[in-house]
Amino acid sequence: MRIFTKSQIVLLGVAIALGTADVHGETNEIRAAQQFGLSYLPLMIMEDSKLVEKQAKAAGVGDVKVTLVKLGGPAAMNDALLSGNLDFGTGGVPSLITLWSKTKGTALEVRGVGALNNMPVELVTTNPTVKTIRDFTDKDKIAVTSVKVSTQALLLQMAVAKEFGDDNYTKLDHLTVSMAHPDAMTTLLSGSGAVTAHFSSPPFQYQERKERGVRAILNSYDILGGPATFNLVWGSGKFRDANPKSYAAFFAALEEAIDIINRDKRAAAEAYKRMTGTKEPVDDLHAMLTDPLVEMTVTPNQLMKTAAFMQKVGTIKAAPANWTELFFPNLHGRRGS
Repeated sequence: MRIFTKSQIVLLGVAIALGTADVHGETNEIRAAQQFGLSYLPLMIMEDSKLVEKQAKAAGVGDVKVTLVKLGGPAAMNDALLSGNLDFGTGGVPSLITLWSKTKGTALEVRGVGALNNMPVELVTTNPTVKTIRDFTDKDKIAVTSVKVSTQALLLQMAVAKEFGDDNYTKLDHLTVSMAHPDAMTTLLSGSGAVTAHFSSPPFQYQERKERGVRAILNSYDILGGPATFNLVWGSGKFRDANPKSYAAFFAALEEAIDIINRDKRAAAEAYKRMTGTKEPVDDLHAMLTDPLVEMTVTPNQLMKTAAFMQKVGTIKAAPANWTELFFPNLHGRRGS
């Protein structure tokens, strides 16, 4: 048996106290949210395989309760994050840029944790007379997850600005309606006319294009000039500063989930089908994940084009000078844009 001196006992007690304080200083619950669709598959894998819990234990945080909820659009998610009822939000690039702009320089300061994917999103329609966005009339209704603030709503504005001039970027806004993707697809395919177009996302756009009379007239890569981030994860500086190990565990879990998907996309497709209950065959889901235009990655792409547009139209006061301003340091070594 080892005998400790009095001074060693004091030092050992301090070390134990510091270690305990470090563990108990971290949160015992991590709350995150996601929206609907295949683009959120990394978060689903994180939940299904309990990767955050695994990484938290590895980081010495101990047992952590992970709560992952689904929300239909960015508005409710952003409100929850800003009110402190959510630790990590997920969604499109415009939402992150808006939150970053609103909170920059405050204790809450929201920044990106990591991207989820590069993925094209399509504007599809059932109206046979609509060949381009110039053909929409007041008889059309375009479903987006949240009018004016969602990724699809902003992409539509960017496309309209290119087509009709910057001053007319809101020309089609009055045609947009807020709907979660599953509801928008159901309404579009019902033929009721309540929705005649849907700025969609995978897997919904693939399912919609299978139906007779549905076709895509535009996609996000057309608008942004190449492969671009569709969805990403963000959090607050307040949470990260108070819970550095929990934050790191969440990011490690995100990277692990993306590695799992990229190693075996068929297994990932099977997990998506099982978790969502979708009727989509695994073969079709696998084809979506192996589409050359789709990439699961934490590295963000083409964010600065969106930020520049948002500044131009006054949605934000100032655009970031570099994409790294939008993200916490864990991503700063990546080749983003």
